[in-house]
Amino acid sequence: MGSSLIAGLIALSCPVFGILILVAVIYNILVYRRNAADNVFSTIDVMLKRRYDLIPNLVETVKGYAAHEKDTLTKITEIRTKAISGNTGTNEKIALDGEMKTALGRLFAVAENYPDLKANEQFLNLQKNLTETEEQIAAARRAYNAAVTDFNNSCEMFPTNIFASMFGFQKKNLFQISDNEKQPVKASI
Repeated sequence: MGSSLIAGLIALSCPVFGILILVAVIYNILVYRRNAADNVFSTIDVMLKRRYDLIPNLVETVKGYAAHEKDTLTKITEIRTKAISGNTGTNEKIALDGEMKTALGRLFAVAENYPDLKANEQFLNLQKNLTETEEQIAAARRAYNAAVTDFNNSCEMFPTNIFASMFGFQKKNLFQISDNEKQPVKASI
């Protein structure tokens, strides 16, 4: 009788342990994918900081040549100030990135109208550094979107969606270009 009781308990406990192992595996997958997306976003953050560190020098260089482009320079400075304030969440950083990309595009388009500025070594160096930084940001965006897509798929696909909901995992937003960025840059004097 004793051995049949033990056999019965083992038979009942195997499915319970199997379910617990399945829950642990799915939970760990969700955590891994969320952390991977967060890690890649921190790479974007580093690149954005680099971009924002270059902007004051760019603004000062352009001021000397294109004083009446004050609106564009002011907009760039305002976006930078918001971005480095430290009070921005992921979604706001994404929005500010789009605004900055548009404003910098406008600034570089305007610079085409100033031959002395285009020939200025400091401006050319800053433009080169910003271009390299933008390429790194674009690469990091692609990596982030891939990591977020993996995470979001885990949050939406069966059976992981059940556990994602149970444990409070929520979808993340992709880095997408804004409608402003889809428009061609307008340079005006």
